[in-house]
Amino acid sequence: MLYALKIAARYLTASKAQTALLVAGVAVGVFIFIFMSALIGGLAEFILSRTVGDLSHVTIKAEDAVPAILISPEGHVLAVAERGRARTATLAEAETFIPLIAAVPGVIAVSPQITGAGFLTRGAQVAQVSVTGVEPGRESAILNLDGYMVEGLARPGPGLIVLGRRLADDLSLRLGQTLRLQSSGGVSMVLTLSGIFDTGNGMIDASSAFVALPTARTLFALPQGVTRIEIKLADLNTADATALRIRALTGLDAVPWTDGAAQLMEALNAQAQTGYFLKSFALITIVIGVASALLLSTYRRRPEIGIMRAMGAGRGFVIFVFVTQGALIGLMGGLCGAALGYLALLPFPTREAFEVGMLPMDITQGSYGLAVTLTVIGAILASILPARAAARVDPVTAIGQ
Repeated sequence: MLYALKIAARYLTASKAQTALLVAGVAVGVFIFIFMSALIGGLAEFILSRTVGDLSHVTIKAEDAVPAILISPEGHVLAVAERGRARTATLAEAETFIPLIAAVPGVIAVSPQITGAGFLTRGAQVAQVSVTGVEPGRESAILNLDGYMVEGLARPGPGLIVLGRRLADDLSLRLGQTLRLQSSGGVSMVLTLSGIFDTGNGMIDASSAFVALPTARTLFALPQGVTRIEIKLADLNTADATALRIRALTGLDAVPWTDGAAQLMEALNAQAQTGYFLKSFALITIVIGVASALLLSTYRRRPEIGIMRAMGAGRGFVIFVFVTQGALIGLMGGLCGAALGYLALLPFPTREAFEVGMLPMDITQGSYGLAVTLTVIGAILASILPARAAARVDPVTAIGQ
């Protein structure tokens, strides 16, 4: 086998220009494979971070109790208790469950909240808002308020409120000014604007107000419990499995973000399939290039192959020589392409630094090992046909050429 390896290496070094050109062609194919992997993987991460990154990955909502129904022995409905409207559904035992949820593997943040509708009033101006009461110190557990603040602080303490920039502009509000917030239940409070954020999401910036959890308890008349628990995960792709685990642990209806994102998942799957096609074409190009080059080499070396066969070399030996030659070409081209791809991706920002307008290249998703492995396998497969053709050479005919 060492002798066969030596012959394969000698064939490669005998025509250095052709070998270099062939290795360069393989390297370009591997570079394209790595570039497409980084681009498609980075684009998927960017889309998810912009659409789901600032949202709850798993949500537990309080639900109103099912209205009681009185049924006669004959099966007729006699009376139905109407669902109460004045009373807000709550998760009364949230404080008990929060430590259990926080201990689930993969959970990085838990935010108990009180949410509801309200009206902001400043003079004659009125705006309908979605009010979220958050615990002090957990303001940025789900939505990164700290990172989106443009004025003031993301700390809605007692008597304070944080608004989106568009909402503040609509009401002509500035830091330190007061306004009245009235809940859907009729409770109103005078609050001071302590912070303004800008997420870039028009809906959030124009209709969201954040207050401290004690303030929300007063507004919505909830002395205990919360209306929802939002959960952030280290890997949002594990939301389904984590939601099932939380349900089994707490008995609460934990809903993953994927339940309401069927269209987004379909788009990401279509994008991934497109990437598979493009990377497959790169591998096919490599296989065709290696096969054609080795077929040409086989034709040029027919006399040498005939001499080896006449000296007792079997067909298996000849096949091994050409398969080894293909494997060496694939290995050298794969390593060169992987190194070139890595160096080309170094200047691009990491996934944590993705911004709008940048090309979302993720260097960690280049699939370098996979690219080299598939290239070597493809080169070996591409060399089988030329190797079998070389093994079928008749020694007498080949030597006479």
